[in-house]
Amino acid sequence: MNRIENIGVNKHIMKSNLQTDNEFRELWIEIWSRKWFIFLTSLIVVICAVFYALSLPNIYKSEALLAPVEENNHSSGGLASQFGGLAAIAGINLSNSGADKLTLTLEVLKSRAFLVEFLNENNFKPIIMAANGWNMSTNTIKYNRDIYDLDSKTWQREIKAPKKAEPSDLEVFEFFIKENLSINKDKETGLVLLSVKHFSPYVAKEIVDKLILAINKKRKQDDIAEANKSIEYLRIALKETVVVDMQKIFYQLIEQQEQTKMLASVREQYVLKVIDPAIIAENKHGPKRAVFCILALLFGVIFSLVVVMLRFFYSKHSN
Repeated sequence: MNRIENIGVNKHIMKSNLQTDNEFRELWIEIWSRKWFIFLTSLIVVICAVFYALSLPNIYKSEALLAPVEENNHSSGGLASQFGGLAAIAGINLSNSGADKLTLTLEVLKSRAFLVEFLNENNFKPIIMAANGWNMSTNTIKYNRDIYDLDSKTWQREIKAPKKAEPSDLEVFEFFIKENLSINKDKETGLVLLSVKHFSPYVAKEIVDKLILAINKKRKQDDIAEANKSIEYLRIALKETVVVDMQKIFYQLIEQQEQTKMLASVREQYVLKVIDPAIIAENKHGPKRAVFCILALLFGVIFSLVVVMLRFFYSKHSN
């Protein structure tokens, strides 16, 4: 009985395999018979993709390589070991290393408050939010008139409340961070690559250059303001003490803060030093039109094959 049952099972398996082979054969025949449909569908998709890719404006990227400015920490290091606790009371950070300073600078550079102020001061909002191309022959920015009217310098976009026609500072910041700005720090060398993408290579370079100037100016102003506050506190404390040793300590701390102010005043590249400056890009960064068209071709072939297969299985099982 077992032998007879095994023979029956084997026959059933063979029959199923034959049916499967026949189905694959029929499916292949169906695909081959529909080759022109697959070809034409793929061709139409590719043609549409080519026209769309050609309609996309070029995007250019400008980048600068930056290095943290080296600090002479010998004097501040000695003070930190002796008077770290007292300096902390006065709000003075004597142990601030170059790495910590660079980290703080990069965080400020990416912060909403700094970038919003920077974009507004330089009137970059229309260039960031309303530009949709660049005229190479005249070196002028093309604007989307449905968003911004260049002649009247008014925002025209239609949008639902509570948003307004003019993009908010938060909108501009989020768009700029996502679409235009890139900041990458090399963990091994500590070098920073600052890059900006835009339709115009001239605008991209301008933003990079002004960002470097602005962040150095910002950190310089912050350190000078902090040093002035510390000096003011130390001078008040100096007047209130009669202990000679404490007076010496206060004088040393005041001298250290005056050095900070002096260095901040004379250094143009205060925190970030330009190693390789930004240039006007000659070659586009994007879009990758060839890659886009290849992906469109693959999509067209897969889509047409899926349509043929669905029709085949639907007609086979409905009969």
